[in-house]
Amino acid sequence: MMQNGPGAKKLRLAFLGVGWIGRNRMQAVLAQPGNEACAVCDPSAEMIDAALAVAPDAVRAGSLEELLGTRPDGVLIATPSALHAEQAIRALDSGVAVFCQKPLGINGTEVAAVVEAARRNDRLLGADFSYRHTEAMQLVRRLIREGSIGRVYAADLTFHNAYGPDKSWFYDAALSGGGCVMDLGVHLVDLLLWTLGSPALGAVRAELFARGRRLHGRADQVEDYAQATLEFETDQVARLTCSWHLHAGRDAVIGATFFGTEGALAFSNVAGSFYDFRAELRRGTSREVLVSPPDAWGGRAAGEWAHRLASDPGFNADAQDFTRVADILDRIYENNCAQSDVESAFGHPGQSNDIAFR
Repeated sequence: MMQNGPGAKKLRLAFLGVGWIGRNRMQAVLAQPGNEACAVCDPSAEMIDAALAVAPDAVRAGSLEELLGTRPDGVLIATPSALHAEQAIRALDSGVAVFCQKPLGINGTEVAAVVEAARRNDRLLGADFSYRHTEAMQLVRRLIREGSIGRVYAADLTFHNAYGPDKSWFYDAALSGGGCVMDLGVHLVDLLLWTLGSPALGAVRAELFARGRRLHGRADQVEDYAQATLEFETDQVARLTCSWHLHAGRDAVIGATFFGTEGALAFSNVAGSFYDFRAELRRGTSREVLVSPPDAWGGRAAGEWAHRLASDPGFNADAQDFTRVADILDRIYENNCAQSDVESAFGHPGQSNDIAFR
């Protein structure tokens, strides 16, 4: 775990939402010497008790206002997605740095407002795009940036969760903002842009399903299967697929493969694991494993945010990446095609039509 340097400020941190993932991130940042939890807040008394077992000196706050009243240096947010933007903005406007679970908001407008609040108040903003911080994905990105596989022209990214979320709010569009695209696809889009350098997006085509039936647009019912094709102005193309409750034959299928003119680099989970990842270099029919488990990456994003906060609490320009991810999610939902759209764009069976999707 990254540690704060000798001249770095010791941090007082507050935790809004202390379910499993909130407590996991709490443990990650409190493992850094000198950091302390000043307050915790959650509607569940059981979750509060579990958090206080980790940080017994923290105040039990009954609201975000009480939490911010403890004057923390930063707040870590792990609440339902639809609450993220408002809570993050209130914290930032109080002069408190923020680390938030993904997504920062349920659409591009909300995310842009959060980033602007961080800029306006000159406060550090982080989002838990945790897969960036695996050793395997770090190496894949570095080798691509070094040109190890030539010019990357295509990518194939997948995240299938055979179980789906275990909390009911994920299935309520008003609280979640979307289904598997918002929950899992957000990671795929982030990895894609982060690896390729955020190329300008061109055309988007997407198909979303719920229980085997097509959805149209951003429906009240959340999607449990989605596939999307993204075309970039750099003549690069990417295919994204994600799902909940898919008959995947294993717990999870997670991967990102980047195809170049001189080879391919692949990030993938091992034996259906949610936690173990490897990186491979592929050329022709051969493959070389470059990184293998173990790798304790789960709380690394939060830990790096806390380390940065200790030395420089000001606004980070790379937070603008969060808006690019959100804008692509919006485009996926907006370009979700029902069967009538497919026929309109491509014609009925047997009919020629060259009109492309926007």
